[in-house]
Amino acid sequence: MNLIRVFTIANNGFQEVIRDRILYFIAFFSLLLILAQRIIPEIAAGTHEKILLDFGIGAIAILSVIVAIFVGTALINKEIEKRTLLMLIPKPISRAELILGKHLGLTAVLAVTVTIMMGIYLAMLSFSEITYPVGALAIAAVYLLLELSLIVAVAILFGVFTSSILATLLSFGVYLMGHFSEDLVELGKLSKNASIESLTTSLYLVLPNLSRLDLKNEAVYGLLPSSTELLNHALYGTLYTALLLIISMMVFARKEF
Repeated sequence: MNLIRVFTIANNGFQEVIRDRILYFIAFFSLLLILAQRIIPEIAAGTHEKILLDFGIGAIAILSVIVAIFVGTALINKEIEKRTLLMLIPKPISRAELILGKHLGLTAVLAVTVTIMMGIYLAMLSFSEITYPVGALAIAAVYLLLELSLIVAVAILFGVFTSSILATLLSFGVYLMGHFSEDLVELGKLSKNASIESLTTSLYLVLPNLSRLDLKNEAVYGLLPSSTELLNHALYGTLYTALLLIISMMVFARKEF
């Protein structure tokens, strides 16, 4: 694998996604914060600071996930539909390099997007004179990016072997179930049905446990897991992402055009 070609693909993908009006999401986020800052203090005078803290970090996560899934599932399919993939394959660019480059490009876009939205979010909190744990929120943003990188890998995997619409639905399903995978196990135990319990346990083992990378609720209170737990969570997210990319490369290598 040639890293120069990978970074070239990543750079081209970065510029392409930025041109696809991704920055409109940032403008939309800013508008949401302005509206929230105006409306929430009037309807929740006593608890508006906590609600604004939760709302801002939650909006960053939701908008970023939407970009990761909708753009991620179309990364490869768009190349196929535009027939540009047929021109790339004969060149000295392997399919593995294309997958990795596309993933890095979109992850870079999400890193820039999350950074800008976090800056706007913290500026709004400062303007509203709301105290906030800047260090904890910064760490939560880093782990949000790890989660988004994993979600992009999921979206690319589904996008490699199915249509964009189905890949989008499946990716959202993995995202939702990944946040409730631990609850699925408890639900299986409560059912007291061996088949259901086996199914929920299997889903827990296969699906990514995204709650390990979701630190939003802890961050707003300034409470985070220990350094050891944070390191374990980061390794988990990184290894799971790498595994998904390897599977995507293997599937894509067998795909005929």
